[in-house]
Amino acid sequence: MTDPWVALESGADASERVRALRRAHDRFTAAGTVVRPVRPVVAASWRRSAGAHVSPDDSAAVELTDGELSAYRAQHPLAGVMPLFRELMGTFATDGEHLLAVCDAQGRLLWVEGHKGARRRAGRMNFVPGARWSESAMGTNAPGTAVAVDRAVQVFAAEHFIREVQPWTCAAAPVHDPRTGRLLGAVDITGGDRLAHPHSLAFVQAVARAAESQLALLAPPAATDRALRLTVLGRDEALLLTPAGHKLRLSRRHSELLVLLSRHPEGLTGDELLCQLYEDESVTPVTLRAELARLRRVLGPGLLTSRPYRLTAPVESDADTVERRLGSGAVTAAASAYSGPLLPASQAPAVARARRRLADGLRAALIARGDPDLLADWAHAPWGEDDLGVWQALAAVRPSPPVLARLAALDEELGARGPYAT
Repeated sequence: MTDPWVALESGADASERVRALRRAHDRFTAAGTVVRPVRPVVAASWRRSAGAHVSPDDSAAVELTDGELSAYRAQHPLAGVMPLFRELMGTFATDGEHLLAVCDAQGRLLWVEGHKGARRRAGRMNFVPGARWSESAMGTNAPGTAVAVDRAVQVFAAEHFIREVQPWTCAAAPVHDPRTGRLLGAVDITGGDRLAHPHSLAFVQAVARAAESQLALLAPPAATDRALRLTVLGRDEALLLTPAGHKLRLSRRHSELLVLLSRHPEGLTGDELLCQLYEDESVTPVTLRAELARLRRVLGPGLLTSRPYRLTAPVESDADTVERRLGSGAVTAAASAYSGPLLPASQAPAVARARRRLADGLRAALIARGDPDLLADWAHAPWGEDDLGVWQALAAVRPSPPVLARLAALDEELGARGPYAT
């Protein structure tokens, strides 16, 4: 029988390469008890790998060595969470004859630790610190593909693009900067057949989330020490941290005013604030001015000016963090920062619009991503327990009996035309 990898020589086009990969996959999986179809995430990765002219016989290039590698690792943001990675994964890797690996956003391995025998075997294919394992260099592999698609990925045996890597199974999840949502790299667990289980993927996802939480605690203060820090998600009354370090619990009206003013750094007139705060015209400008005078006393001197009403210090809010991460495509990081609807009890028209826009944007991103853990987090949260669209998406990727039972109940309660039906 002709070797199916022959079509992957440089003269073959991308479509022929992918067909050859499918034939190769069939040959490798036919040796087992079950032959599974090529998963979409793997097929898409194979296409990208073939398009990048990766050969199944390629080897990883070591790009950083010795002092250069040490200097790069020392200044990399993920260095700060390596103790956490070792605490959560070190024993698991050593006892299970696996490897803990961490790569940067370009797919370069920064740390590879774990079982000595596994490290020795991995070294023969240059799965070592300083080597580039990006998808464009080494084809389909968990850390390289995870940073390519910015989502958690598990790759089993013959799903790897490079022939030499096919004895291995690996699972990796991306890690993001909690402040900006920027992709920093990925954390990976690599080993043998014992990793071929969905729990391995859930494990690295949980570790990645823990790392992002730790990075948030380690993050330096904002560039300006004059910023107001506002917590408005999942709370009817916002928490405010002032530049002087005072933590204040605001009234509902003051919470609404700060949300609106923070979204309009150019300022708002009294009439504009009235329209954004109240559904009718029963509230007079005098009442609003009195409320703003009280807010001015709460904030302290010089932070709230009039004509137009404007905050003189920048505002950082948890809602802004979620929006910024969503805008950069960092869905996992956005979901981890979302602790509930924005001022859920507020009936101010502009606040309600902002609340709806944020929630709808995040849930749409979660449904599009199709990550079962992220969908489950939303579905089991108070704001998601009746979200038919999310339960439908969760049932599609995790059709467990409890999920299907809840979906059936929602179908009966809300009908196909429920408020979040897709």
